[in-house]
Amino acid sequence: MEMETKETVQSKSTKKGGLNAPITIIILILISMGIFYGLFGSTSNFKGGTTDGDPENFMGIIYKGGVIIPFLISFFLMVIVFGIDRFFALNKAAGKGNISKFVDTIRDLVSRNQINEALELCDEQKGSVGNVVKEGLTTYKALSNDNSMNKEQKLIELNKTLEEAMTLEMPALEKNTVIISTIASVGTLIALMGTVIGMIKAFFALGEGGGTPDAAALSVGIAEALINTGMGIGASAIAIIVYNMITSKIDDLTFKIDEVGMSIQQSFASHH
Repeated sequence: MEMETKETVQSKSTKKGGLNAPITIIILILISMGIFYGLFGSTSNFKGGTTDGDPENFMGIIYKGGVIIPFLISFFLMVIVFGIDRFFALNKAAGKGNISKFVDTIRDLVSRNQINEALELCDEQKGSVGNVVKEGLTTYKALSNDNSMNKEQKLIELNKTLEEAMTLEMPALEKNTVIISTIASVGTLIALMGTVIGMIKAFFALGEGGGTPDAAALSVGIAEALINTGMGIGASAIAIIVYNMITSKIDDLTFKIDEVGMSIQQSFASHH
């Protein structure tokens, strides 16, 4: 029975897809390069018709941020793409019906020992929550007819099944969230690299000018530094917001699963 439970949950868990992280990241970096050099680097964004001229709009200003900017743009795109991917994945994991209503109904059915009806409801709900609850109810039903174990052993087995089912579902729920959390952490560090490069250019302008600093070169270096700083802070801020929203949704789903799991164990203890 234990082996069947593991195989069943594993087969359901492996069906859940998601974006292929390495391929998606490479594609987004290439898109960012295209945006940076093709759109922001368009000669129409600069005076004189060349990128050496002063920028005439915001896109030209961003282009002046230098070679680090495409990577910061890719961070924005990664947060958006992986955030949307997780949004749809977590909605699918919650199942077809209202998750709160599903939990309340399951708890009511289990309290009345109507396991077959609860199993039918799980089939209708689907999703990660429905899968975990169904595994618990299937084990509940099997243990009810098992005379080889005492009550305490059955409760341990039931709890173990619920924990294993949840463990197998978690990777599907958390897939690619580490990318968003990493961007939240390192976005400002990558931007800092661009900031340092800009400041180095500014100090070179001071040094090469001798006693009279080149004001134009100095301002370009400082501007590059500030552009990188602003882009990095923006990317990290958005990543933090999206990551917190995703983890909040995951915590809500796991809480509801734990809530139902506790009800299943309490019902088994009271009816058997």
